[in-house]
Amino acid sequence: MSEINLILADSSASVSDLKKNPMAVVKAGEGFPVAILNRNKPAFYCVPSEEWERLLDKLEDIELSHLAKGRINNKSFRVDLDEL
Repeated sequence: MSEINLILADSSASVSDLKKNPMAVVKAGEGFPVAILNRNKPAFYCVPSEEWERLLDKLEDIELSHLAKGRINNKSFRVDLDEL
């Protein structure tokens, strides 16, 4: 059975291309991730720093949303008005 290699980026480059000129590979992605291929199979993704920061912010927002929803469902907590 053959293995399917899903590439989750609009652009790609070889490991050799990345070694030769890393900034050209990043620039070719136009601000989006670039799939880095090893023997025509995705090995990893090169993600620009701004995009990486945006992704981490989004993950943090999702985590905080889950935490808030969990706390809304737990209505058995006490609040001392003097501590507010």
